[in-house]
Amino acid sequence: MKKCFFLAALASLGMFILSLWTAGPVSAHFGMVIPSDQMVMQGEDRDIKIDLMFWHPFEGIGMELVKPAKFGVMINGKKRDLLGSLRPNKTKGHQTWTTTYKTKRPGVYMFYMEPRPYWEPVEDCYIIHYTKTVVTAFGDDEGWDQEIGLKTEIVPLSKPYGLYAGNVFQGVVKLNGKPVPYAEVEVEYYNKNGKYTAPADYMVTQTIKADGKGIFTYAAPKAGWWGFAALNPSDAKIKYNGENKEVELGAVLWVKFHDMK
Repeated sequence: MKKCFFLAALASLGMFILSLWTAGPVSAHFGMVIPSDQMVMQGEDRDIKIDLMFWHPFEGIGMELVKPAKFGVMINGKKRDLLGSLRPNKTKGHQTWTTTYKTKRPGVYMFYMEPRPYWEPVEDCYIIHYTKTVVTAFGDDEGWDQEIGLKTEIVPLSKPYGLYAGNVFQGVVKLNGKPVPYAEVEVEYYNKNGKYTAPADYMVTQTIKADGKGIFTYAAPKAGWWGFAALNPSDAKIKYNGENKEVELGAVLWVKFHDMK
C-alpha cells in the first residue's frame, strides 16, 4: 500500500514537472482601439468605425471589457469626450465596444481609452491599459507626436501612420509625463482572421527594451496592425477581497503598416 502511494505521488510529481517544462510563455494582454481607416483621404467615407477590445491579439482570445472609464479623441490639442457614443458589442462571445466617428475636417485625430481596472487572477494583480491610436484626415500632417496626457503613454517618434511593412517605428515610453529608462515593451500582431501561426509560443509576443531615454525601436515584418505595450507597476494599489493588490499600468499604442504595391 505504501509502495503504491509512493509510486502514485512520484508520478504526479513527474507530471507536474513535465507541465512546467512544456508550458509556454504567458500570453500578453492588450487594450485595443482599432479604427476601420487610419488615413481618411479626400473622396473617401468620412465615417470611421472604431472597435474597443481587451484581447490576446495574435491568438484571438478575448477577455471581457466593461464600459471604459474614459474614451475620447484629441484634435489639435483639444479633447472631446466620446464615452457616450459607445455601443456594446460581442466579439467571439466576449464583451467589446464600438462606435462610429465622422471626420469633419482636416486634422490628426488621437483616439484614446482608459479602461476600468481588470482583475487578473493568474497574475494576482489588476491591469489598466491606457490605449490609443492615431488617425489622420484630408492631408493634415501636423501634431501626430503630441502627448494626450495619459497616466502612461507611448509618444511616437516615427509618424504612426503611412508606414510600409519593414519600416522602423520608434516611440518613447512615458509614465507620469516622464520617460521610462529601459522600459520593457511587448509587441504583438493583430492576427484578426487567425490566418497566421507562430512557429513557437515565444514568437506570439515579442519583447524589446527601450534605451536609457525610454526610446524603443521596432521594424514590423508584416503588413497589418501592430500593438506596442509598455508595462510598468503603479505606485498605487487596489483592494481585492480586502487585500491590497499590485496594479500593472500599460501604455499601449496601435500602429498599422502597409504592403507596398
